[in-house]
Amino acid sequence: QVQLVESGGGLVQPGGSLRLTCAASGITFHRYTMGWYRQAPGKQRELVATITREGIINYVNFVKGRFTISRDNAKNTVYLQMGSLSPEDTAVYFCNAHWITNDYWGQGTQVTVSS
Repeated sequence: QVQLVESGGGLVQPGGSLRLTCAASGITFHRYTMGWYRQAPGKQRELVATITREGIINYVNFVKGRFTISRDNAKNTVYLQMGSLSPEDTAVYFCNAHWITNDYWGQGTQVTVSS
């Protein structure tokens, strides 16, 4: 059974930082491109960042320089270090694992940026 379990969300003040963690099980982790997506209330889910099996990283423009994605294949884990957070970053953040036709999602972790 495939499981992607996100953790690390919470309430943070503007300008603050959080580190999200996604622990994967039931997949051959090192084969997968791992990604973080987010969905704000009333909006569609959108890409935040991805990291391939080779370690190639892609960020969307609105997080460049603020967020860092990384992976630890030995721990079957992907991280999203988020900094300089603003209220616009408030959303549920989802972990995604993708390889060929295999595509899995976690249940998400809420990030709320508010003073």
